[in-house]
Amino acid sequence: MKKQVDKGRREGKAWERGDRALLSTKDLAFKERLARKLVDQYVGPYTIEEVVSTNAVKSRLPASMRIYLVMNISQIVWYKEQVERQKKKETKPIEVEGVKE
Repeated sequence: MKKQVDKGRREGKAWERGDRALLSTKDLAFKERLARKLVDQYVGPYTIEEVVSTNAVKSRLPASMRIYLVMNISQIVWYKEQVERQKKKETKPIEVEGVKE
């Protein structure tokens, strides 16, 4: 049974100091109390300061976030830099009737 399960497994790349990661907003509380579906899935990128263990890292976060700096790797994902010469798609702001800025 274990042999069959291990066929699909692969070793992931280990985190190192200086890597950049995005933080999941799944368990974060926001003051604005926006609807969950309107909040970005990830925030960042943030720099990894220290690898505490194989499944925990310490990152450099802004003081305004008020969360513990050491987090499980299940809460972060790799940050991929933008490819050179890649065009950013500019979007126009959405106008909503009856709402003034």
